[in-house]
Amino acid sequence: MKLLLSLMTVHIAGLFTRQRMGLSMKAYSQKLKENRIFQSMSRKGNCHDNSVMENFFGILKQEIYYGKVYYSYEELKQAIIKYIDYYNNKRIKQKLGWLSPVEYRINALVA
Repeated sequence: MKLLLSLMTVHIAGLFTRQRMGLSMKAYSQKLKENRIFQSMSRKGNCHDNSVMENFFGILKQEIYYGKVYYSYEELKQAIIKYIDYYNNKRIKQKLGWLSPVEYRINALVA
C-alpha cells in the first residue's frame, strides 16, 4: 500500500511525461519488480492498456488535487486513501447503472 501511494503521489504530481520517461528509469523499474508490480508500457501512441488507470488518475486529480494545496505527504496520502474509499464505495456512475463500483461487482456476482 505504501508503494502504491508513493507511485500515485508521483503520478499526481505530474512527474511522468507522456513519453513514459519516469517508467523507463532503472531504479523505478527495479522497485516495481521488488514489489511484484508489473509495469505496462504500450507502444507509443497506444494507451489502451493503461486507459482504466489513466481515467482514474484524471478523475482523482480533478476531484481532489487541482486547486488544493497539500502541505505534507501525509495530508496528500490521507486524501488519496479517503478518495479511493469514496470512489469504490460511494461514487455512483451512470455507466454502472447508477451504482458504485463495489455495488456493481456485488450485483454481477449475485446475478
